[in-house]
Amino acid sequence: MTTPANFNGKRPVLDPADTAMLLIDHQSGLFQTVGDMPMPELRARAAALAKMATLCKLPVITTASVPQGPNGPLIPEIHENAPHAKYVARKGEINAWDNPDFVAAVRETGKKTLIIAGTITSVCMAFPSISAVADGYKVFAVIDASGTYSKMAQEITLARVVQAGVVPMDTAAVASELQQSWNRPDAQEWAEVYTQIFPAYRLLIESYLKAQDVEKKHEVLDSQR
Repeated sequence: MTTPANFNGKRPVLDPADTAMLLIDHQSGLFQTVGDMPMPELRARAAALAKMATLCKLPVITTASVPQGPNGPLIPEIHENAPHAKYVARKGEINAWDNPDFVAAVRETGKKTLIIAGTITSVCMAFPSISAVADGYKVFAVIDASGTYSKMAQEITLARVVQAGVVPMDTAAVASELQQSWNRPDAQEWAEVYTQIFPAYRLLIESYLKAQDVEKKHEVLDSQR
């Protein structure tokens, strides 16, 4: 049985106190190659991860692959949702982990658990995830916030990273594991995060808020008119 690397018998779960987030190569040019999921959904999930990091005060490191070239600039939502994020320029390295400045930025966070998402999944997400595991980090790869050109490429990559000890997750699971409880003062902001991940959740929130408003204002129900 394949087991996640570097957890030393402990539960392979996210601990917000020991976690940094790496958002790699979410670029407008690369997004045009994505074929395993709708591009707007991928974009929204990447932005949602950045917002989660802000709510949990997680360090965020971003980087881009030749952003002045055909791969295009980083989507602006990431730094808008995580204004504290640190951008690291690369000198052409395809694997971000091969860039000494990027690895130094990760080490400077002092965190040993990494949430990693990147486009393209099989390269920009997979290469640094596998490399980080080899360097002793606990790595969680967010598959549905990492896009690639085909469903087959996504599945092959998932098999590869799992064999290397990376833990795959989806964006909603990351949110729930970081949030931990609805009994927190920023619960409404977390609800907004879920509407970015799956927009239909907004319908639930609207129904809930209406029910609260009815109770608060002692509104007469139609059935009682």
